[in-house]
Amino acid sequence: MSKFRIGLLTGGGDCPGLNSVIRAVVKTAINNYGYEVIGFKDGYLGLVYNRFMKLGLSDVSGLLDRGGTILGTTNNFDPFRVLVDHDGEKQYRDLSDRVADTLRMHDIQCLIVIGGTNTINIAHRLIKEKGIRIVAIPKTIDNDVPETDVTIGFMTSVNTATQALDKLHSTAESHHRVMILEVMGAASGWVSLEAGIAGGADIILIPEIPYDTRKVARRILERKNQGKGFSIIVVSEGSRPLGDNLSQDPLADDDVQPFNGSGSRLAAELEKLTRLEVKVTVLGYLQRGGEPSPYDRILSTRLGVSAVNLIAEGQYNMMAAIRNDQHCPVQIADVAGKVKTVPLDGELVKIARSIGVGFGD
Repeated sequence: MSKFRIGLLTGGGDCPGLNSVIRAVVKTAINNYGYEVIGFKDGYLGLVYNRFMKLGLSDVSGLLDRGGTILGTTNNFDPFRVLVDHDGEKQYRDLSDRVADTLRMHDIQCLIVIGGTNTINIAHRLIKEKGIRIVAIPKTIDNDVPETDVTIGFMTSVNTATQALDKLHSTAESHHRVMILEVMGAASGWVSLEAGIAGGADIILIPEIPYDTRKVARRILERKNQGKGFSIIVVSEGSRPLGDNLSQDPLADDDVQPFNGSGSRLAAELEKLTRLEVKVTVLGYLQRGGEPSPYDRILSTRLGVSAVNLIAEGQYNMMAAIRNDQHCPVQIADVAGKVKTVPLDGELVKIARSIGVGFGD
């Protein structure tokens, strides 16, 4: 009699903690339940083109503190809309049937997908349209997956951004400059907000609060008049000035696209208004790399174990989640198509305002 077999993939952008959660899934599946685990390479692309590897205990040894993902990932592949060559022309085709075929070929009873909002949205379509059993695990440095307190990779990213702010403080103070740190966050400002508070930023600009450039400049000049010759600004890549009608690339997919250059654009405007020197640091992919923090190692392990336990209990089409520091699985249908943004009346925004942080509004 064949063993119960589960599939596993990592989709979307990489982040610290992916290898940790792969390790947790494989160890729990094999040690606790005797399951076999088949890993698919490069997210949903591996399912469409049947690129896989069998994962054993030796394959996940030493992964706990290792960044990235041994399975690889893609953040621009949708099996329902794949760009293929057809008679010498590029065309989009629906290849989602191949996903179901691949899972049947490997006799996989349930698929675990580790990913952010787009990965989970695709999983929801596969459940509804193809009848595939799926359990999701939320990961993204943006922390914008709803129905869970925090996502894998977020806290490590906040640590990286906070360390960058700490280093910028000393040089900003020494040279009497305005320093801008641009961090990721196209649709939500969680990284900017938490790193800004932890790193002592004077101004935090997030996508949820369109800013008035003149008010940002006024805040900088007020600090200068108070004898504070430097200012630290942390800005999300998706932040935009009041009245700005930036739209995403019309040739891109329907996913939220980052507004590249938000820090540089802000710097140019501030130099005109303040006559001060403004320097920009774009943290970029440094936020995604490196070893996961202890918090993310523990979170990854908790969610990986929870996902396998959900399968063992027959609770399919669920997302493993943590709410109020307790395991609290939710229906994937309740997560798909939604984004968790920073609440404007939330505690963190209120705290930041209370200690004098400006949001440009």
